[in-house]
Amino acid sequence: MVSKISITNLLVANRGEIARRVFRTCRELGIATTAVHSDPDATAPHVREADAAVRLPGAAPADTYLRGELIVRAALAAGADAVHPGYGFLSESAEFARAVLDAGLVWVGPPPAAIAAMGSKTAAKRLMAEAGVPVLGALAEPTEADLPVLVKAAAGGGGRGMRVVRRLADLPAELAAARAEAAKAFGSDEVFCERYLPTGRHVEVQLLADTHGTVWAVGDRDCSLQRRHQKVVEEAPAPGLPAEVRAELHAAAVNAARAIGYVGAGTAEFLLAEDGRFYFLEMNTRLQVEHPVTEAVTGLDLVALQLAVAEGERLPGPTPPPTTGHAIEARLYAEDPAKDWQPATGTLYRLELATDHQEFTSTGTGVRADTGLRLDSGVESGSEITPHYDAMLAKVIAWAPTRAAAARRLADALARARIHGPSTNRELLVRALRHPAFLAERLHTGFLTEHAVELTAPDGKGAGRAALAAALADAAARRTALPSGWRNLPSQSQLKRYRAPDGTELEVRYRTNRAGLLAEDHPDVELVEATAELVVLREGEVRRPYRVARYGDRADQVYVDTPTGGTALTALPRFPDPTAQTDPGALLAPMPGTVLRTTVAVGDAVTAGQSLLVLEAMKMEHRVTAPADGVLVELLATPGRQVELGTLLAVVQTTEA
Repeated sequence: MVSKISITNLLVANRGEIARRVFRTCRELGIATTAVHSDPDATAPHVREADAAVRLPGAAPADTYLRGELIVRAALAAGADAVHPGYGFLSESAEFARAVLDAGLVWVGPPPAAIAAMGSKTAAKRLMAEAGVPVLGALAEPTEADLPVLVKAAAGGGGRGMRVVRRLADLPAELAAARAEAAKAFGSDEVFCERYLPTGRHVEVQLLADTHGTVWAVGDRDCSLQRRHQKVVEEAPAPGLPAEVRAELHAAAVNAARAIGYVGAGTAEFLLAEDGRFYFLEMNTRLQVEHPVTEAVTGLDLVALQLAVAEGERLPGPTPPPTTGHAIEARLYAEDPAKDWQPATGTLYRLELATDHQEFTSTGTGVRADTGLRLDSGVESGSEITPHYDAMLAKVIAWAPTRAAAARRLADALARARIHGPSTNRELLVRALRHPAFLAERLHTGFLTEHAVELTAPDGKGAGRAALAAALADAAARRTALPSGWRNLPSQSQLKRYRAPDGTELEVRYRTNRAGLLAEDHPDVELVEATAELVVLREGEVRRPYRVARYGDRADQVYVDTPTGGTALTALPRFPDPTAQTDPGALLAPMPGTVLRTTVAVGDAVTAGQSLLVLEAMKMEHRVTAPADGVLVELLATPGRQVELGTLLAVVQTTEA
């Protein structure tokens, strides 16, 4: 018989939105909360919302959130009696789980032995094959017939240590790079190769098991929309699955859990091939980032159930509740999809969505009954986005009776959001959710790559209208009683210059007088109203509002929002500075980060697009490539060096045409 305990004070060994998510449930249950934080996170929302907080000195994850002994010490110092690992960091460390239990604390997670059994993907696949679960076997010596292959880290996930290899000649270098990345991220350089199915779907089953022998398959999810092998859009239930395939997936997941004596929340991940066959990928022995979509369609609070199981309670019945409706989650990242997913840092001046909901409703699902929307965020307006951690700002979740309605609701909420600060993937998310292939359920893990041109193409007309609105708002802010350029006689033409997100420079010429606005570049546009924060324009019979914002420390940045999307513009001097030109062969750091390695030396001949060095920022590797054919004449980047945005890294002397 399993003895029951009562958790009174829970430490969350994590940060950001997952810490806030766990704290929400604790408040409902009357459980005190303890946060831990690095120095950059000292004023983060999750720290303020906890009942107590303990500092982890330093900034890098290796010095803070990955220091298990510091976290156990923090729990004991704060009087916590239980530890919830969240996801990422130490959430799948059997050693950390043992340390928590050895300290006399409750571990809100599966037994260390179960974590260890699934800790190596290669060992997990062997174990699952023995249990009768279909697996995609590892390739000992890949051949031409096996191409393309996927190189994967055996000890971790999240896209780290993963490489798609399409030529055998590239395999040795990609294996070496994957080993280096895996060793740094997971403490193990073990990697393996398996067949890469470019049109496969990523489908997973949510598991929940108690200590009394009950194992639930709590529905399934599709997580096929990915970038760099990391999930971007997730939904529940997985659309378009034949009933027999869904039943087989659930049965395989339950068999996997029983095979290792699993307890708590976990997820069995599968690759679904075009022919309908599925293969076990891995089991994540923790709560998933995308768990809200399962909560939305079942009405369950998975965190509350995790805590109940950790206290020795039985699951409330032999089977989980059925799913109702459809839910879709979009991960809002601080990154630029049009620039190879380049991460962005800086001040997040404003984060306002159609719902700023941060508390559970009485149903416990976290989805607002009036809007069908939920926001899980680790940041807020005014937060500083640093290069130390993952680029995810928030998760936006929509529920509706049907998949099409959920996609429409989520796309609209994202389009109407006011997100001012670092670049984000918001526009890509909106376009993906409205894409005909997505709505037709033509999903696969290469979806974002296949449709990249459509999803990231610049909106020239929208940027032009935004620039006009920005110019008129600026004029309204500067005037006393009359518009800028206003006279009794016809006014002089006013000129404003802006840079659009894609780098295009936009010029706006306009006149204002008693008759209103004459936009020389937009003769079909009429000014209805202009203040420093709101501009209303009429084109033909259609009126459109443009909300405009600037912030004191970056007055050159202008944010223009409409009900259909937002545009970030950079105000430029009226006339270009002829001295402010950068050597076309100079390679500047596109983001703050750490130089991981260089692949060339001074004097080497290089070709356009060739990787010269690799930066690490926001838990991802980013290659800096040669802008053109030429010779590397200067290399200032050295492994281990911390660089800021705009730091000169290298110089390529381009070959004369």
